[in-house]
Amino acid sequence: MSDLIRDAPIGQLIRWATKNTYLKYPEEKEGWQCPHVYTDPNYEEKKIADYEDAVTREQLPVQTKPTINEGLPLEEAESPQKEMIGSMGHDASSLSSEDDRVPELHKIATQTDHEGPHMEKIKTTRTTSGLEKVGTRAALAQSHTRADLESAITRASLAPQPSAPIVPATLDDGTILVDWYTTDDPENPQNWSLKKKSFVTFQICAYTLAVYMGSAIYSPSTYGVMERFGVNIQLASMGLSMYVLAYGLGPMLWSPLSEIPAIGRNPPYMITFAIFVILLAPAAVVQNFPGLIVLRFLQGFFGSPCLATGGASLQDMFSLIKLPYVLSIWALSATCGPALGPIISGFSVAAKDWRWSLWELLWLAGPIWILLFLCLPETSTSNILLRRAKRLRKISAEPERLRSQSEIEQENINVMAMVKENLWRPNQMMFLDPAIGFTAVYTALVYGIFYSFFEAFPMVYVDMYGFNEGEVGLTFLSITVGVLIAMPIYWAYIWYVVEPEIRKNGLGAPERRLIPALFSSICCPVGLFIFGWASNPSVHWIGSVIGVAIFTIGIFIVLQCIFVYLPLTYPQYAASLFAGNDFTRSTLACGAIHFSRPLYGNLGVDRGCTLLAGLTIGCVFGVYGLYFYGEKLRARSRFAAK
Repeated sequence: MSDLIRDAPIGQLIRWATKNTYLKYPEEKEGWQCPHVYTDPNYEEKKIADYEDAVTREQLPVQTKPTINEGLPLEEAESPQKEMIGSMGHDASSLSSEDDRVPELHKIATQTDHEGPHMEKIKTTRTTSGLEKVGTRAALAQSHTRADLESAITRASLAPQPSAPIVPATLDDGTILVDWYTTDDPENPQNWSLKKKSFVTFQICAYTLAVYMGSAIYSPSTYGVMERFGVNIQLASMGLSMYVLAYGLGPMLWSPLSEIPAIGRNPPYMITFAIFVILLAPAAVVQNFPGLIVLRFLQGFFGSPCLATGGASLQDMFSLIKLPYVLSIWALSATCGPALGPIISGFSVAAKDWRWSLWELLWLAGPIWILLFLCLPETSTSNILLRRAKRLRKISAEPERLRSQSEIEQENINVMAMVKENLWRPNQMMFLDPAIGFTAVYTALVYGIFYSFFEAFPMVYVDMYGFNEGEVGLTFLSITVGVLIAMPIYWAYIWYVVEPEIRKNGLGAPERRLIPALFSSICCPVGLFIFGWASNPSVHWIGSVIGVAIFTIGIFIVLQCIFVYLPLTYPQYAASLFAGNDFTRSTLACGAIHFSRPLYGNLGVDRGCTLLAGLTIGCVFGVYGLYFYGEKLRARSRFAAK
């Protein structure tokens, strides 16, 4: 628990205020023994010499260096040491120098299954970078080929290994790259206990839920805003649409900032979320309409970091093979946030006034910020190792030799270039790569339809069935029910089909991740047809609600498949892809809030839903096309991993 508080924002603030007197790291405590590889430059060579002497004395057979063809898929490598290929901890040049400097005999001896007296003499000299636990974020960022991805997946699927020291890489100029001390180093987010990971995941999901809920919680206040400020329904709806547009723009800035090692994940979270909470108070008391819209836009903008990097925080903690389970939980909070918003504010707005929805968001978001401030640890491995390198330099006899890989990379980071990359790269890929273009259009379409429900539901359940505002809010529970049905189905497929297949045959083609979407995509038009044509006073209201649940099942599974497919096909561009995807989805959702009322009003809910269902039918054919012809498209793409 003390480690959790120490690594949380409040712990870092206490450390700064007391000049690191309290909440110390192991390196700062008296009696802590620094690993010899960071204090004795010749320690590694001495241990290798000791082992070679042992081999000579005991007349043990000396194993020769295995042949590794890095161009082959992982399963075709000629040596049991294939997990050494594509280590994600260091750049290619540093790996090369390390391989040349350390005899291969040293590496082989640490991973052989043979047991004997000589093994005990070399336990402390293991080089286990190939078995190092690597987060999804790092694995994707440094994977440029199919072999890299196969290697990352293989490491993610390895059974837990006995604890062993990690010998850091040394560059040609003598610089030692600070790494994890052991394979089960407790500061590595990959090594955190399941209890700690679950608690951090809960905090990220609560944060995401509050921000997403902040969009639709305003919906029941629309008519009150019309009456108070004398505006029409289209203008009053801007309180929702501007919020949605802003949280699509925010990731273009916040996502690059969180990738800077010296900053990490937590500062963007805490500072922007604090501004978000503060802005909720003036928004609840503002006395003019332009001020309300501007404040709602700023709320969406400053609330967006969790949407941009919440998934990145989860990727820091969970490996590639387990990530789909966690991402689906995070998606649950993101999907249910807008659905729960009208439920929370529907009854209160009807009982009090339109401002209560904005106060309720403050009462929800404020305690969540306090929880994050007290208990959210940093998850960025680049930031964690950078701070470790600074602590080691304070106690080292040769501080100039100790640096983290992230410090070296940070010297070449240009923030504006990263922002431009996030703005330009997704658009470039969207227009030049058919797979990216299709998935962006598909996700934007279903997201826009989802937000059109906030205009369609009052037309259906108030005008047709005579529900009050609170009862209309309850109909949004059908979205939550749909997600709760879809999650076990998706998890069962991952557990019983995907994981065994990966462990047996490797990653395989990325298009195999689209198999559930082949079936679930059909649920989207089916659900829309049912909702549209069951929305009739002569048909019980439960019929239309079932249609919404079926539609939600479809889009949830489809989006999960797409969000796994994209980073496997374009791993090095994953961060930019998701930031661009957020912007595309939010932009269309913003438009959908305004065009859906005229659409349903002029065509009727039945024919309006039929039109939207027809568009999703086209996307069903697109999913099948991507599954069967995706490999050919990837072969022609300049962006896909080969």
